[in-house]
Amino acid sequence: MKQSLFENRHKAEWARFSLMLEQLERGKEASGIASFPKDYRRLCQQLALAQERGYSSFLIDSLQQQVLRGHQQLYRHRSRLGANILSFILAGFPRLVREQWRFVLAAGLMFFGSLIGFALLVYLFPDLVYNLIPAEQVSEMQSMYDPVAGHLGRSAERAASEDWVMFGYYIMHNIGIAFQTFASGLLFGLGSAFFLLFNGLMIGAVAGHLTHIGFGQTFWSFVIGHGAFELSAIALAGAAGLQLGWALIAPGRLPRAEALRLAARKSVLLICGVMLFLLIAAFIEAYWSSMTAPAPTTKYLVGAVLWLLVATYLLFAGRTRHAPE
Repeated sequence: MKQSLFENRHKAEWARFSLMLEQLERGKEASGIASFPKDYRRLCQQLALAQERGYSSFLIDSLQQQVLRGHQQLYRHRSRLGANILSFILAGFPRLVREQWRFVLAAGLMFFGSLIGFALLVYLFPDLVYNLIPAEQVSEMQSMYDPVAGHLGRSAERAASEDWVMFGYYIMHNIGIAFQTFASGLLFGLGSAFFLLFNGLMIGAVAGHLTHIGFGQTFWSFVIGHGAFELSAIALAGAAGLQLGWALIAPGRLPRAEALRLAARKSVLLICGVMLFLLIAAFIEAYWSSMTAPAPTTKYLVGAVLWLLVATYLLFAGRTRHAPE
């Protein structure tokens, strides 16, 4: 291909790329920024073709200058990703939780209310546990938290597993529960409400039963640490699902599809924070909660600190103007 034809074919896109570069270099938000990485790669390919075909040094030098400038802008904007993630963790996520406090409160009442309420009922009326959990699973739970078993929170076949294997298992298991609770909110919020209540009843049944039979110390010392993040994450996943459901039930003056789209933006951000909580919870569960060496009192103290940390983070993080934007 002759150089003149090559230049005529790509002249318009070079001009657009140059204009985008100028806007980015001035600190302005350029239009079409989403396609910048793709346009940059295409420019690199065109430079390689120009060099291979022996086009004029004027054209090659011009393309090289654009490639160098594009490289600087590409990696400068990529570096912002880490800052944006840090800003979301330190300020954006807790602000969003407070902003959506109505859904968070509703989800928290359903989840923690059913958990505490059924735990008390099972503790007072032990046979209730078998109305919700099969006898085989109840027996397995007992073996996991038996004080003489020599392991905590793991069935016999998993007792000897490597901690990192259990770390991966906990992540997948917890994320599955959270995503199920969130996504089912598309059923006008009924799915999220169901899974919040169901998971609360299940956990409450186990807690009440194990406490009643005298395994309370091993159970509570195990769950108190990672529970701060894990249980909070389930409630927040439910809140995100309820928000989706409410957008469908009461879209206001917007079409339901538009209301759902707007609600989904914030719900997905909530779920990003939930994933972070579940990652932390899985790490604590695998590497701390399952340890048998620390005394129960130590685990209770650590657990109390973690619950206080989560509450303080969600209630106060990001309130000051010094927090990252």
